[in-house]
Amino acid sequence: MHLMFMALVFISYSPPVDALYDGMYCGKENCYDVLGVSKDDSKGDIAKAYRKLARVWHPDMHQGAEAKQKAEKEFQRVATAYEILRDADSRSDYDYMLDNPDEFYYHYYRYYYRRVSPKVDVRIVIAVTISVISACQYYVAWSNYTSAINYLIQVPKHRMRAMDIARKEKLIEIDKKKLRGKSKSEIREEEEAVLKKILQEKMDIRGGYRRPRWTDVLWVRLIIFPYTLAVYIKWYATWVWRFDINKEDYGEEEKLYLIKKYMKCNETQWESVDDEQREEYLRLELWKKEEFDVYKAEQEAEMKAKLAQSSRYKSIRRYIKNNKQQMTFGPE
Repeated sequence: MHLMFMALVFISYSPPVDALYDGMYCGKENCYDVLGVSKDDSKGDIAKAYRKLARVWHPDMHQGAEAKQKAEKEFQRVATAYEILRDADSRSDYDYMLDNPDEFYYHYYRYYYRRVSPKVDVRIVIAVTISVISACQYYVAWSNYTSAINYLIQVPKHRMRAMDIARKEKLIEIDKKKLRGKSKSEIREEEEAVLKKILQEKMDIRGGYRRPRWTDVLWVRLIIFPYTLAVYIKWYATWVWRFDINKEDYGEEEKLYLIKKYMKCNETQWESVDDEQREEYLRLELWKKEEFDVYKAEQEAEMKAKLAQSSRYKSIRRYIKNNKQQMTFGPE
């Protein structure tokens, strides 16, 4: 009730019809009068008047505590008036207030909106934000890819294969005479660099650790979004026409798409599935919903059986059975 009463008082309050208000702009003073200029004066005239008064009332130009205190107040008064009149938008709002003194709430809103609103263009903020996200996205992708290469180079099978390719293509020096003058660490670093380069060129890394592509960056995705949308609409219309209306048989590509859809895999997850596994999915005819449901039920049953045989899972189940009280994160 108290809040409602205050709201009614605020709404019903009618301020006096006066162009000057305390707490806004120059308060009860006219900013033009403070600087000794008129509404018709140009921005240059206002700046000239401000510089003249600033030299007069600058605290450094006065001696004594009382004189300095008075100068500080006058200097602040002049600076406030100039700050309002120097900006074209702020001056326009102030002129409108002088010409329309009865629109108190509108003047109040415009004054404080201009004071607290960000000065930076929103478009710039959005562009910078997207750029930062894109840069971080690309950096993380390269870090994941580098981690995958560093891991594969330690796997004996891949390392030996890369070493064989390097020797066949004579990318690694075998002649000891040519290696003279180089330390073992330098030779090892050169070999590692060559082997990593071969893995990058020959190894097909899929999924979240694949080589970064420029089309994955957020900026590029936003730019090509209209094209992507048009391609999707065309593809969807073709799908409906071919398979829903004309009842054509699915090809291998369409079958794999349905399997991916039923498994709820995104593009990155689906790319990590190797060709042999995809062939197995096709052999099991998982593009058929009823076959996929049976396969899913079998996989869940197999997972439960494995968990039942797991000693860790058994210990967790035993703990839950023996401790039926709920877990808490603080004193009761």
